[in-house]
Amino acid sequence: MTDRRLWSYKDIAAHIRVQPDTVRSYRKHGLLPPPDHVEAGKPYWYPETVRTWVASRPRNRGLRE
Repeated sequence: MTDRRLWSYKDIAAHIRVQPDTVRSYRKHGLLPPPDHVEAGKPYWYPETVRTWVASRPRNRGLRE
């Protein structure tokens, strides 16, 4: 079964081990995929969207996603 829970900046940040402001900066600079859902002006992503994005990112600082 696919996880349909939506992730916020905070959830993405925890997943890739950075601060939420870093994830916001990624989005501002076009480095984050478009959100799967926007509610009350806040963007959210499905975990699979984030995992696919993480897998396509160049490895950085030896982190394992």
